[in-house]
Amino acid sequence: MPAATEFPHRVLAWYDRHGRKNLPWQQPRTPYRVWISEIMLQQTQVATVIPYFLRFMDRFPSLESLAEAPVDDVLSHWAGLGYYARARNLHRAAQALNEDHGGHWPRDLETVNALPGIGRSTAGAILSLGLGSRAAILDGNVKRVLCRWAGIAGWPGETATARELWELSEKLTPHERSGDYNQAMMDLGATVCTRSRPACADCPLQTDCVAFKGDLTAVLPSPKPRRTTPVKHCLMLVLRDENGRIFLEKRPPTGIWGGLWSLPEFADRAELDGWLFSHAISGVLLESRPPRRHTFSHFHLDFVPLLARTRSGMYLAESGRSDWRDPATERTLPAPIARLLAELEAAESKPDTHDHHLKTED
Repeated sequence: MPAATEFPHRVLAWYDRHGRKNLPWQQPRTPYRVWISEIMLQQTQVATVIPYFLRFMDRFPSLESLAEAPVDDVLSHWAGLGYYARARNLHRAAQALNEDHGGHWPRDLETVNALPGIGRSTAGAILSLGLGSRAAILDGNVKRVLCRWAGIAGWPGETATARELWELSEKLTPHERSGDYNQAMMDLGATVCTRSRPACADCPLQTDCVAFKGDLTAVLPSPKPRRTTPVKHCLMLVLRDENGRIFLEKRPPTGIWGGLWSLPEFADRAELDGWLFSHAISGVLLESRPPRRHTFSHFHLDFVPLLARTRSGMYLAESGRSDWRDPATERTLPAPIARLLAELEAAESKPDTHDHHLKTED
């Protein structure tokens, strides 16, 4: 492994000249703002996060305001970012901080790490960037920098590789300016030591980087082992009433799109027909639209939208579980469902020669 003694000094010197210091969550850099940004930035690019972060801060400017807000309000300000468990965990953690810690952030890693949705790296970021404490981090950008600099092979998601990376991160994190150092490492990975075509000529670590010297930047970090992504199939009913409202069901609080309002889903036509029959909805014309695919982190969802019209009085919504909603103003829809409904609305006046009309039995 290259000598580690000068590592943090070179990283901090680079940060002072080239690091990002004007991102919204850095002005000011508080533990609350660092926390929200770190959660939003998981699996999401900075450019995408910025407008969401600004709107979120506008609505929930403080830990207390987030803790006291209805969870549906939190989810509505998250809609479009995906991975909705992040938003539910934000709300739960804010309530725990408010109730158990008097609205203040604990200063020990274990307590912060134990909060809902906060892992070891996020806890380290909150403590170092938000509170000025020494704490190591290991997000995707930092993993890439360390794997290449130290020549660490193996997929970073494997237990042994992750342990080696954490040990190295802990060793290299300085006692002074820990927050700036961690921000610098994230910036270095995001802007210089990028996944493809890294700008090695601009890197302060080039002189003793194992990957650079061995022409290994294209193979380090080692990629995740390939596996076949499973595919799930379903039908989604787009049931519209005479006022243009869509019938929606609230999804369970946990799982995919947890807590959001979405279209009723069915495994097959038999299940759909049974649902229509049980709710005394008969004689409706079902228009099938082309299949659509939405990819989650661990599977593909292929679904066929089936359009139908009925009178809202034919089926009474259940309080809190189902309702007739205006799709143009509903803010707690999963992003792919919101896109689908917007496209259907736009195409309402255009004939679709590819539709297949399926009459239900009376």
